[in-house]
Amino acid sequence: MNHPAVDPADDARYLALKAHDARFDGSFFTGVTSTGIYCRPVCRVRVPRRENCRFFTLAAQAEQAGFRPCLRCRPELAPGPATWSTHDASGMLARQAARLLDDPAAWSDATPPMTALAARLGVSDRHLRRIFEAQFGVSPLQYLQTRRLLTAKQLLTDTALPVTRVALASGFGSLRRFNAAFTAHYGLNPTALRREGRTHEGQGVTVRLGYRPPYDVGALFSFLARRSIESVEFATGATSDALLGRTLRLRTGGRSHTGWLTARFDCTRPAVLLQVSDSLGEVLPLVISRVRAWLDLDADPAVIQACLSPETRNAAGAPGGDLAGLRVPGCLDGFELGVRAILGQQVTVAAARTLCQRLVERFGEPLPTPWPALSRLFPSAEVLAQASGDALGQLGIVRQRQGAIVALAKAVAEQGLTLDANADVPATLAALKALPGIGDWTAQYMAMRALRWPDAFPAGDIALQKALGVDSAREAEQASQAWRPWRSYAVVRAWHRGPTPDANENTISIADYDQPTLG
Repeated sequence: MNHPAVDPADDARYLALKAHDARFDGSFFTGVTSTGIYCRPVCRVRVPRRENCRFFTLAAQAEQAGFRPCLRCRPELAPGPATWSTHDASGMLARQAARLLDDPAAWSDATPPMTALAARLGVSDRHLRRIFEAQFGVSPLQYLQTRRLLTAKQLLTDTALPVTRVALASGFGSLRRFNAAFTAHYGLNPTALRREGRTHEGQGVTVRLGYRPPYDVGALFSFLARRSIESVEFATGATSDALLGRTLRLRTGGRSHTGWLTARFDCTRPAVLLQVSDSLGEVLPLVISRVRAWLDLDADPAVIQACLSPETRNAAGAPGGDLAGLRVPGCLDGFELGVRAILGQQVTVAAARTLCQRLVERFGEPLPTPWPALSRLFPSAEVLAQASGDALGQLGIVRQRQGAIVALAKAVAEQGLTLDANADVPATLAALKALPGIGDWTAQYMAMRALRWPDAFPAGDIALQKALGVDSAREAEQASQAWRPWRSYAVVRAWHRGPTPDANENTISIADYDQPTLG
């Protein structure tokens, strides 16, 4: 292994490594030349000598340099990189490409469509490869291979899934190719990672997901609990033992997969223990990706706090600590979030939840689970696309919102609109606002939670304007410029510091109506 010149920044990384500082988990990896192993900053093995350490931004870089993943700290559990942490155009392009390659939908055994990926990003194939390699030191294909192999390593270690199912779930077209790639990269037979005492078939599979502290579990738990719909989701316990449960429908590869999941926070690790029904085992990497977005596990609080302080001292949070752990709650189903946002226009959270409850009871599909509190799926886009105005009106949904729900459902059911973290944000915002009954507030709210856009900003929200001390959407927009690209986090902080528990984002969306007096 070559020993490049020492980067002064590596001295700071070494100090973080010595302190086992979880705030830097996933921000870098350490390759140890004396062992040939690479680790996370939180690894509890004996700290290597400084001269034996090489530092990498990505796991793929460490593997490209010849290092193997540590079997103790398990690099596959680290939070993902902070995609939006830089304003450099080339760096942003490379990180955006990496984020798209992180999507399990891109993990086919065939050569990834780099031409399509480049077109999605508005550049040529050649330029994308050049920028990616210049930024990360590895090719897009090498990056993708590492992501697939680390995902397979997690499934082999934490679950009882057959090796063939692990191979397919990780994007390998055959067991032979998977075994060859795994052995070549890690020098291990895949079955060597199997552990005793895993969850038995029928009780679901359990995996562990890491995140960077601080994390205000109580705030996120409260946000989700106040919006929970009976039979679809639950939120129980206190901060120290918070448990979230959900039913879930995922569509991928032309097939629909249904099941349930639970998530329990282990703040001592820090980690989330995710339990997933066996029915979702085939799409477990996709479930993991959705849960990471739902709970905002890949956020980098240090980077966000550096942008939001001290400019947001009065509006979006005090500098240095008390709100640094707030996360932007995501969702597991973008279409569901869109329907809930429409039903939340100009009403309180409690009223919106009541309407959602009626919708689930009328159109939701029954789903047997081992959890008494989980028994139905949220209505699918195909079902709501066919819903009549009379049926929706009987639930107390006004005509304008009926039209918005049906229009959104048809757009999604016809596969013309994608509502997830890999969607093209500007194009999706434009498509949403072209639908009847959806204006800027709803579109921005969906971008914030469903598209996972960290710079979403519903400037027309009255509760937000009050928190910022302004009187109009234009003034709110102007005041927010200093917080880019983290305005979604500034919004969450402003809502969190709102005057009353029920004065939050669901109390206003006047811009979504042609006749603001409605509702």
